[in-house]
Amino acid sequence: MFQLHELGWSSFFQQHLKSSDTRIPARVIEEQRSAYRVACEAGELIAETSGHLRHMTAATAGRPAVGDWVLIEARYAERRATIHEVLPRKTKFSRKAAGQETTEQIVAANIDSVFLMTSLNADLNLRRIERYLTIVWESGAQPVVLLSKADLCVDSTAAMEAVAGIAFGVPIHVLSAVTGDGLEDLQGYLKTGQTVALLGSSGVGKSTLINRLLGATVQKVRDIRDDDDRGRHTTTARRLFLLPKGGMLIDTPGMRELQLWDADDGLSQTFDDIEILARDCRFRDCRHQSEPGCAVQLALSRDELSIERFESYCKLRRELNYLIRKQDVLARIEENRKWKRTHKAVRELYKNRDKP
Repeated sequence: MFQLHELGWSSFFQQHLKSSDTRIPARVIEEQRSAYRVACEAGELIAETSGHLRHMTAATAGRPAVGDWVLIEARYAERRATIHEVLPRKTKFSRKAAGQETTEQIVAANIDSVFLMTSLNADLNLRRIERYLTIVWESGAQPVVLLSKADLCVDSTAAMEAVAGIAFGVPIHVLSAVTGDGLEDLQGYLKTGQTVALLGSSGVGKSTLINRLLGATVQKVRDIRDDDDRGRHTTTARRLFLLPKGGMLIDTPGMRELQLWDADDGLSQTFDDIEILARDCRFRDCRHQSEPGCAVQLALSRDELSIERFESYCKLRRELNYLIRKQDVLARIEENRKWKRTHKAVRELYKNRDKP
């Protein structure tokens, strides 16, 4: 049995309910292919989407995702339910789906904070953190960087300073899920009704952290590999956990491919230092290459901006611009298909009307 506010229900979602609606609100806590597990005031239920919802949401972004609030028709005797509607999302953490297809994949929805977890060993990669920050800022959630496996690091100060140099205004915490050091600092983000998504590559200690916060072993843990100091993939599905001290934590599988999706604002916020420099360029359309009066190139020449950070910015900007162009092309194709279907339906209507 749950109280809705413990699951994160708020006035934001309440305003989308109709007084005449007999369906009840529930939160998606696990996603396994086409099946879901939802939590409502009656407890946990196994759920599937209705045929109408599947028909109306051909794109994956419209389908239920972990963290979503949905309206269900419950069958309590069977401990099952049918999902009829996905309520509007307060925030969404999304990426381009892996592979060649240009579609949006919702990783988690209605999250308040995102723990970007990276370990203090060979996994520490500033460029990857910049990519993660770009996506998280775009989601509307607050990013928080966790530097894990402090028990394996002699001096974490240098790592903290390096991360602080690219994660402006982002809280940074050093912790060890093995010894428990630093875990108390996370409780401020895990209050009742608050939802945190946990993001990081395989082997950074996500499963160990979840087990410590839950006070039980619910996630399988595997050691890092000796040959490259990196972890093995253990989590296979997204899942929302309710924590004993309040708050909720959404685990995500280790992502080998984290591509941008509609992250223009997130890119500007992550690279705010470069965006501020660019305002002083002589030309508004400056590409920051060889143009005269380029404030960015001047900062590079004075070592006020690192070449690695600038190249990371350029790479993500190119990737985002390419994605936007591709989305525009696909939008035009889909619009043409829609008009063709409409015209065909109209022709059929008139053809059938003229028949005796």
